[in-house]
Amino acid sequence: MEKVEKYRKSVQTLLKRYYDEVPKSEEIETQFICDTAQDHYQLINVGWSDEHRIYGKIIHIDIKGEKVWIQYNGTEHPVAEELVEFGIPKDHIVLGFHSPYKRQFTEFAVN
Repeated sequence: MEKVEKYRKSVQTLLKRYYDEVPKSEEIETQFICDTAQDHYQLINVGWSDEHRIYGKIIHIDIKGEKVWIQYNGTEHPVAEELVEFGIPKDHIVLGFHSPYKRQFTEFAVN
């Protein structure tokens, strides 16, 4: 459980850093969603641009068992590598946005 708690803190710290860097706007709100009970963590944009509805994820990370699943990374930053810098081993990070077949060709966990 200590390992999972470390992963939670690392994911939250990383996403908070990204949240703080997002330019603030009155029309579009960036939300930092942190569900520690179910281990779902997201940054999303919600709002309006002129007459167009804005709703979209920026980053989505889950913790399943003792692994960190990067479900979506809409940034140009290497989120997986940043999690490694926080001390999370590569074999505990799953690139969930890749198909299970493709994951075997990465440096990270398959599942």
